[in-house]
Amino acid sequence: MTDVNETHATSKYPPGRYGRRREPQPRRRWLMLTLAAVVAVAGLAIAWQLYVQYGPQEYEPQVQRFYNVTNDGVTVDFVVRKEAGKRATCSVRARSASGEEVGLAQVDVPTGAEALVTYRLATSDRPVTAEVPACGPFKGK
Repeated sequence: MTDVNETHATSKYPPGRYGRRREPQPRRRWLMLTLAAVVAVAGLAIAWQLYVQYGPQEYEPQVQRFYNVTNDGVTVDFVVRKEAGKRATCSVRARSASGEEVGLAQVDVPTGAEALVTYRLATSDRPVTAEVPACGPFKGK
């Protein structure tokens, strides 16, 4: 007598039933590895671009406060963080309630790792805000 487990393990499906059986396809590992490598390189390229664009900046301005707002000017206190031996030039801008730029000036910043600057910006209309959008290498004489 044959054992039930032996018969079950060696039996085949009846022909014509359950559709046609396919042979297993060989795995395409090279395709998956290539795709993974391309995705990794693209991710690193995007990360590098974001770091360059938004990472640590050479000149970092930050407005501390603006005050003494009148119809023809505003006083701005701002700090610029940079290398101690470098001088910088910063753009200082004021905007009106409509968002229109009413004052713009290029301000020279002295040396020092963290330079505090107070500047009185002349405006053509009453400002509601003042900002320092950018700083760069010293452009003065």
